[in-house]
Amino acid sequence: MEFISQIPVFGGFLSTIIAFVVVLGVVVFVHEYGHYIVARWCGIHAEKFSLGFGPVIWSRTDKRGMQWQLAAIPLGGYVQFLGDRGAASETDFDALDKMSEIDIARSFPSARLHKRALTVAAGPFANFILASVIFAGLVTWQGIVIDEPTVGDLFDMPEGLYDLQVNDQILEVEGQAVSNFGDIINITNAMEFPGDMEVLVLRDNQKLLVSAPYMLIPGVHGVDPLSAASAAGLKAGDLVLEAAGQRISTFRELQAIVIESGNTEISLKVWRDGIYLDLPITPVLREYPDGEGGFTERVMIGVYGAFAFLPATETPTPWNAAYIGARQTVNYIDMSLNGIKHMFLGNLSPSNLQGPIGIAQISKESANQGLKSFITLIAIISAGIGMLNLFPIPMLDGGHLVFYLYEAVRGQPPSQKTIQAFMSIGLAMVLLLMVFATYNDLMRL
Repeated sequence: MEFISQIPVFGGFLSTIIAFVVVLGVVVFVHEYGHYIVARWCGIHAEKFSLGFGPVIWSRTDKRGMQWQLAAIPLGGYVQFLGDRGAASETDFDALDKMSEIDIARSFPSARLHKRALTVAAGPFANFILASVIFAGLVTWQGIVIDEPTVGDLFDMPEGLYDLQVNDQILEVEGQAVSNFGDIINITNAMEFPGDMEVLVLRDNQKLLVSAPYMLIPGVHGVDPLSAASAAGLKAGDLVLEAAGQRISTFRELQAIVIESGNTEISLKVWRDGIYLDLPITPVLREYPDGEGGFTERVMIGVYGAFAFLPATETPTPWNAAYIGARQTVNYIDMSLNGIKHMFLGNLSPSNLQGPIGIAQISKESANQGLKSFITLIAIISAGIGMLNLFPIPMLDGGHLVFYLYEAVRGQPPSQKTIQAFMSIGLAMVLLLMVFATYNDLMRL
């Protein structure tokens, strides 16, 4: 989607809005469609399906009598069921009093408890399904690493005159036998003097001793959105040759120079597609997972290291891809919950919360990094929105499920006065969170 920002009329701010609307539109549509389709299966009639809030831009009424519409403010959406008052799913008792018995039977408030609960829970779980399907599709597209340490691709480097070739099966590195790429990484890490490596490979049924580049090069595999690297213009595929005037040959050297710089600007000399570039960059102090369930602070620029040569891959079976997709969704939810926990414990700054402006910026940067990055962002946002909507906060799906749990235990729903009070509290909490997250966005700007 990088072409969007290259069109003059779509540059800058407008390309940000387009990327944001696409990301949020897909995620919200799937969420609301989950509510809608399960309600339909349960015999509950939906009157309106709105993508966005505010003034209606487009609408159409289908043969079932439901109005599909697009509204001007793309910050969410809703499904209004028969018997609801507005987008908040509050019961419209005045409307119910005037309904026929047939309409009452297919209204949301009159549906059996389990049908209402399934309808409400379907939205978040539709988001989880979307995230899992996207991750499964991506792993099918990329493939999974095969067991044998076979070379699948080589990083583009200047003066990269090495004997190692794609499809070579690596048998030994620096005289040590290897059975997988993990062994190669361990041997590379243990080298006292990083440099070219002597590798025994199997090529065309012949064993050959060839030269290979040091594996842990200062290459860029990926760039964090809204990071120092992103602001400086670093891209995936870049090779950093110098940092702060020092020649480097490993990713560890780049990390050390960045940490030593503090938050003062340094210059990077970068190789990109046969061109040498000088990029000024200012590292920043950021919080990141420490690998033990907590967070720590470190000066960083926001790049992921690349390997000089990559393992070969194969297409996973559909069921294996589905398992990997579901596992990745669970992992992202677990990381998000861990982050929220540490915010409450005071170990992680609440300034890490992203509001609409931050999500819009991330959407644009992800789109500029390529289709894979953009689709991955949709999956991550979908998993996050599904998780947040299950929080037991009135106004959110999780809050409604708490009311239904109360009804199941007590045999009757809470009083309307109680529901209204909790809904007001929930609305205030959601609005306060939105204001705080937007404040964070403005401070980052």
